[in-house]
Amino acid sequence: MSDPAGAAAEAGVLTPERAELVARMAALGPKFAERAPTHDRDASFPHENWEDLAGAGFLGLCVPAHAGGLGADFVGYALVAEEMGRHCATTALTFNMHTATALLAGPIADALLAGGRGTALDPDGTMAAHLDATRPGLWEGMVYGRMIHSQPFSEGQAPGARSGFSTRAVPTDGGYLVTGRKIFASLSGAAHVHNVLALVDGDPRLRLLGVPAGADGVEIVGDWDPIGMRGTDSRTLVMDEVFVPAANEVLPPGMFNAMISGFPQFYMSLTFSYLGLMRAILDTTRTYLRGESGVKAARDHPIKQTGWAQLQLLYDRAQSLTYRVLGEIGADPTPQQLRRAHAATITTMESAPEMASLALRTCGGRSLLRPGRLEQHYRDARCGATMLPWSVEELLVRLGRNGLYDEAKRRS
Repeated sequence: MSDPAGAAAEAGVLTPERAELVARMAALGPKFAERAPTHDRDASFPHENWEDLAGAGFLGLCVPAHAGGLGADFVGYALVAEEMGRHCATTALTFNMHTATALLAGPIADALLAGGRGTALDPDGTMAAHLDATRPGLWEGMVYGRMIHSQPFSEGQAPGARSGFSTRAVPTDGGYLVTGRKIFASLSGAAHVHNVLALVDGDPRLRLLGVPAGADGVEIVGDWDPIGMRGTDSRTLVMDEVFVPAANEVLPPGMFNAMISGFPQFYMSLTFSYLGLMRAILDTTRTYLRGESGVKAARDHPIKQTGWAQLQLLYDRAQSLTYRVLGEIGADPTPQQLRRAHAATITTMESAPEMASLALRTCGGRSLLRPGRLEQHYRDARCGATMLPWSVEELLVRLGRNGLYDEAKRRS
């Protein structure tokens, strides 16, 4: 059976620094797994897990070490998220929303500004100056203030998260007045800051603005009672002329646009939570078949062994492809590298529910019962394929055109 750390080492993506971070996450994992059934049953946010993450410094996972953080890059985040998802996929999914902000403002922004691309993107240094002014406050809040960030993009009216935004920012003294609506706003009741994409009328540059959760004009509406990922608290965020200080403009105007074309692999950051969930399905099935979960061992039955073999194949395919993508992460991916990122996301998001369904069939009827974890894994796994902007539906459209047309200029 594939070992995540061993596979990561063989793929060349597990440095000693990343291995230490994964080990620290693994130490927290059993508590997360123990709490997961309660949060799934009650559709309640896992506040205790986030307290543990803060205590272990993980709110600053992708904050530079010189600013008090753990200094992880995109690959380091991916491996930590995978390990987290192995214990509680809901926590891993919400952690993605927090860490995405640090990734965009840190490693991804730096990658976009490096080399020749940076000269064209930021010829007069205004973007770099913006980051120099805003990042210290962002990092300090994450590391020392234990500030939790969300990053809701979906508005419920556009086919993807890269166009058609109706959220508007009106420049005013000292910042912006933001009006709009974001659906599936994970951490809606837990985040201190909601980082939303907005447009200023007459300006095509996207702005990533940190909306204070307690500001006048902010409201969380609706209920949250989904089939899976029930602890994410992804209700609807409504903003009505909310004042956002200039210091809360996470990225310089236009840098998010540059990310879309220059570092589109950012959009696969959700994938690693589901890869961890796939590992959890393996863990749970193995324990069940070996008779280590209070039922009679069934590992000697050839039909059970066949199911177990198929589960391993599904997991290893997804993991191997994803780790190959991690090994070539960087700005300005080649068309082939971007295709593999699309393929890895599709493979993981489609294989997770397939694995969960097969695991239920392999283990038998008792595995449908709570507090057994497989039925929860099945429901959680069903959610991944629909998540924008890189939903399976969207990526299949892209792969369906890949190589058949001259689309050299299409980067995302």
